Amino acid sequence: MRDATTKTTTKEHANFNLGLLFAVIGTALFGLKSIFIKLAFAEGVDAPTLLSLRMLIAFPLYVLILWWVMRKPSGNIRAITTKDLFAILVLGFLGYYLASLLDFEGLNHISAQLERLTLFTYPVMVALLSWVIFSEKITKQVWFSLGCTYLGVSFLYLYETSTTQQSIALGTTLVALAALSFSYYVIFSKRYIQRLGSLFFTSVAMLSSTVFVFIHFFVTHAISDLQVSNTIWLYAFLLGIVSTLLPSFMISEAISRIGGTKTSITGSVGPVFTILLAVAVLGEDFGWAQFVGMILVIVGVLALNRR
Repeated sequence: MRDATTKTTTKEHANFNLGLLFAVIGTALFGLKSIFIKLAFAEGVDAPTLLSLRMLIAFPLYVLILWWVMRKPSGNIRAITTKDLFAILVLGFLGYYLASLLDFEGLNHISAQLERLTLFTYPVMVALLSWVIFSEKITKQVWFSLGCTYLGVSFLYLYETSTTQQSIALGTTLVALAALSFSYYVIFSKRYIQRLGSLFFTSVAMLSSTVFVFIHFFVTHAISDLQVSNTIWLYAFLLGIVSTLLPSFMISEAISRIGGTKTSITGSVGPVFTILLAVAVLGEDFGWAQFVGMILVIVGVLALNRR
């Protein structure tokens, strides 16, 4: 009996560690997104076009993965209902179309550092939404986290508004709305990921988001706008594979193994990784204001671990 219990505990521990690893790597790869987007914008492409190129590259791979999963679907997948499918389509819209579009547009107006810190407040939004929607108890740690994270973002926001003439308020608002949209995705996706599997769920969600991306593009652009330079195609490829395909499955698998809140908390590596790259690759400033803002946001999110 003791051996069976020990074996179960060991398996659960290994499962948790693997979920933790997926969360860290997935968050780091997502963190590269801001850098690739900024580099692509410098080449003259706009947000809807870049988003369409990104999904154009990722789309066939999601179709292939979905086909592979559906060759021998599990009992849960066979039992999927129209309501389940509709819910996944809505989550795809929120998590990977709306959130991405708002994030891309926001990066037109603010630095990659402020964008990443603002987007990183989504774990706090997850906690607050869980309180509002599911009546989960909100603790002192959550309020402390809320204060720290938004104080850190406000700190960097005020610094940027004093040093640049760009539309900082617009950019920050757009990215904050992107974080809110992604928070809804994190909250409601776990039940479907655990029941249907991360490969099936993520493929369907990403394919649905691709449809929304293409509809948006063809309503607002001409197809000739997809004729861009090889450099932009390279950044779109990196966005589609390195910062979309791989991390989307990793984050979904992490949510399945360790839950949405712990996945969010583990993402503390994301802002540090992005900020270092923004300084090294994009040549963005990094001084006491950026350091204080980063520390406040990371401390605030880590405080959620005490929940």
